[in-house]
Formats: sequence, structure tokens, C-alpha cells
Amino acid sequence: MARMTVAKAMTECLKAEGITTVFGYPGAAICPFYDELNNTEIRHVLVRHEVNGGHAASGYARITGKPAVAIATSGPGALNLITAIATAYMDSVPMVVITGQVNSDQLGRDVFQEADITGSAEPFVKHSYLLKRPEDTAEIFKRAFYIAGTGRRGPVLIDIPVDVQTAEIDFEYPESVDIRSYRPSTMGNGLSVKRAVNAILAAEKPLILAGGGLFTGGAVGLMRELAERTDIPVVSTMMGLGAVSTDSPLYYGMIGMHGCKSANMAINTCDTLILLGARVGDRSIAEMKKRENLQVVHIDIDPAEIGKNIGVNVPIVGDLTLVLGQLLDQLTDKLDHSEWRRKLDEYRVEKPVKAAAEGFVNPKLFIKTLDKYLPTHSVVVADVGSNQMWTAANITINDGRFLTSGGMGTMGYAIPAALGAKAADPSAEVVAVCGDGSFQMQMMELATALQHDIAIKVIVMRNNYLGMVRELQEKAYGSRRVAVSLDGSPSYTKIAEAYGIETVLCDSEDMIDGAIERMISSDKPFLIEVAVEEFEKTIL
Repeated sequence: MARMTVAKAMTECLKAEGITTVFGYPGAAICPFYDELNNTEIRHVLVRHEVNGGHAASGYARITGKPAVAIATSGPGALNLITAIATAYMDSVPMVVITGQVNSDQLGRDVFQEADITGSAEPFVKHSYLLKRPEDTAEIFKRAFYIAGTGRRGPVLIDIPVDVQTAEIDFEYPESVDIRSYRPSTMGNGLSVKRAVNAILAAEKPLILAGGGLFTGGAVGLMRELAERTDIPVVSTMMGLGAVSTDSPLYYGMIGMHGCKSANMAINTCDTLILLGARVGDRSIAEMKKRENLQVVHIDIDPAEIGKNIGVNVPIVGDLTLVLGQLLDQLTDKLDHSEWRRKLDEYRVEKPVKAAAEGFVNPKLFIKTLDKYLPTHSVVVADVGSNQMWTAANITINDGRFLTSGGMGTMGYAIPAALGAKAADPSAEVVAVCGDGSFQMQMMELATALQHDIAIKVIVMRNNYLGMVRELQEKAYGSRRVAVSLDGSPSYTKIAEAYGIETVLCDSEDMIDGAIERMISSDKPFLIEVAVEEFEKTIL
């Protein structure tokens, strides 16, 4: 046991949890902690907006599979993090968010830069702590990391008054934690597992739906083993892209309103649907038909998600890694569903990509070409909007990852999340794909990439519109385009040049290969501005 300030103890807690990189933006109320952080080997990445510190931590956590750390000061600094906290919550990303707070004796008095961040963030966190007793520091940090990284992963907030940070305590970090009110399920119920096995053995047209929970639960390899041993076709939600190699003969694509025909036909004609780490939200189930005879097996760590959006016959609450292990222990024989897969093969459709008008590039062709040049071990981070769907529908994910904001649909996510992903795995090629609307919400983070030597690659699809909203207005609001024009926007290549970043304006399809080759060969941050026709459609 050692005597130290709480601020120093906070850094010792992070080191004990194996934290080597944090993302943040300092301010007066968190300065004692920052002063101590400077005395450690923990790398601090200074973002240009607090929300992007949260998104960067999200990208880092999604690559490492462990809780990542975002830091901000009190008041507006903490409040700016809420969008990132909510984004992580919706996509089950483990994060520990540390915020400074005004002095304890000033709480509730509306002093300068005071905000009730624990109350404000309450709907979007797994748990939150206002650290009032200095001697509770070690226990609260241990609990925060445990809660964030177990069960259904998610963000946990620790708010620490500045006077608490300067208080002295006897510090010792606990080796374990026991929270009586928090005991997440791990092993699946034996009877339910047996029912799932029987359902799989009896099925003539079984289908696995892979969700993002396979990544957060570290169960991708086991899911692939299950699919291959049982010869069961696989479709995915957008968050589950890459759980199976997208060029695998067992993979039939992404489901949903922006999904492909083979995936949606599979989900509408299967007789047994096995949901793995997917909550099947509204955009996923939009194309699903209600059928009385459909058997649904749903495995998820969060009991609240099972049966919430679709009726379930066999619910199994548990850790996907353990439950899939239980299934594999009982499904020892090879199965054959070749006839069912041949039927689904008939629905595989490769839509031709039309050439764009002179002076423009078809974004689908650009992504397909990017796909050919990307190394196998790559991370593609798509922002929200038309660019997200162009990327999801045309990228191949083999030994890499596809990251996006699926649950919250947060614009301005891609660049900071890419920074976090690249910081987590410097060996990976990391590419952020943005629209021109979303890029302008995050372009300041190009400075972060340069300052901290994080060589992300950025693609800006420029059509001068908020394209997906414009399409909605055209379809549902009599083609009245309201507040969707981005007139007045800058040249994105000149913005990149102003930061000292190498850049290419790609405004001809003859330029695509050369632009991408230059980008991939660079070991520095790089930006390609892609000229897209104003009224280019999202999918069709």
C-alpha cells in the first residue's frame, strides 16, 4: 500500500488495467489527473473535439476487444462526450469515460463549468460513478473496467471532482471485484442448448444471422467453425460484416433495407434462424416477413435483447464464446445443406456498375476498386449516410474489420474511430470513408492524425448533398429538398493540403486505380476526394 494523490492513483489504476493509450481533451477540472498522466508512459492522443475522443476510444476498443479510455473536463467538455457515449452504448462497445468535475463543495450551485454529467449520460451508460470519497478510487476504477468489459459490453462513466483528485489516499489496486447486483450470465442453460441442437438437426433450411456481438464477445472463430461443420449458410447485419469472410461460399450477404437480395431471400425462406449476437433492429428486420412456422434460436449475453424485435422459440442467455462451445460439443457430426445452399445461390446477383457522367466517379465502382487494392488485414470505417451503404455493399472483409455506427447512426464517427483503430493496430491499413456532410463534422481530426503520426487514409465522397436525407425527401416528401444542399462547402483537397496531408482529387473513373495505389503506398495520412454525381442513389 502506497501513499499518493487520487490523481496519481487514477494513473496507477489505468496501468493496472493494461491501458497504454488514452484519448482526450484537457481542462481545468481534470488538470490534476493530466499532470500525473504526464509522468507515465501512457500515450495520450489529443483530439480536437471531445466527442471525437469518445469515438476514437470506440475504434480502439473495437479492435482490441477491451475497454478503452476517453477523458474530458467538466461542463461542456463532459457534455460533448454524450454523443460518443450513446454511440458506444448502442453498439455495445466497452469504454471507461473519465470526466473532471467542479469542487465537491460547489456541486449543485451552478458554478462555472458545472454540469450533472452522471445524470445527463444516465440513459446511455451501463453504470456511472460520481467519486466523492477519495478512498473509493481503486474500487470504483476496478468496478468500472469490470462492468464495461463483461456481460453486454458498454460505456461506464467516472466523474471526479477536482478537489478529490488532489486528495491523498493509501492506494492499493484490488485483484478482483465482486458486485452482488451485477452477475452477467455466461454458460447457456443446458436444456435450452439441447433444444437449439435439436432445432439445428431437424432443420432443412437453417440460417445463421451474424451480428456485431460476435466481435465484442470474441466468438467469430467459433461461429465460423459452427457454420462450416453444420454447412449452414450465413447472413449478417451491417454490424456483423466480416464475421464470415465475405467471399466465403457460405456467406450470402447483408440483410435489411439496404441489404442484398440473396441475404433477404435467405432470411425470408429459411425454416430455422439462428441469431448470434444480433438484436435485429428495425433496419435489419424491415425486409423480414412474418411466418408462423419459423423456428428462431436467439443467443445473446443481454436477456433484454432476446425476443425484443422478433419472436423467439429457443432463447439462450449467455456468453457467445461459451454457448457456441456448448453447441459444438454436441454437434460433432458433419451436416450437409448443399441443396439449400444451391437454392440460395440462385439469388446471388452481381449488379452491373454504370459509368458515371464525365467529371464524376461512380462511388460503387470506387469502393469495388478500393477493395482490390486493400491488404487482407485492413480496417474499413464507414461513416453514416449514402457512403456507409456504398461501402457496406461493395467491400470485401476477409481477415479485417468493418466498423461503423450501426445502432445510433452517428455522423462524424469515421475519422476519429479510424484514428483509434489505427492506434490499436498500427500494422493494419485503416481507411475512413466519409460523405462530404459527415467529413465537415470531423475534418479537424486530420490535425490529430498528423500530431500523433497516425497514418489513416481518408476518402471523402463529395456530392454536395446530404444524400440519404435528400433521397428520403424525394421519395416521401414530394421531392421537396429542404436544408440538404451543402453549397458553400470547401475544396476538401485544399483542406487536406492546408494540414500538410497528401491528397488527390478523383473526378474521372480513369483516375481511380492510380489514386488508390498512391494512397495505399503512402505511409502517411492521405486523403482522396471523390467527385460523385449530385443525385447518385444510395443502392439502386
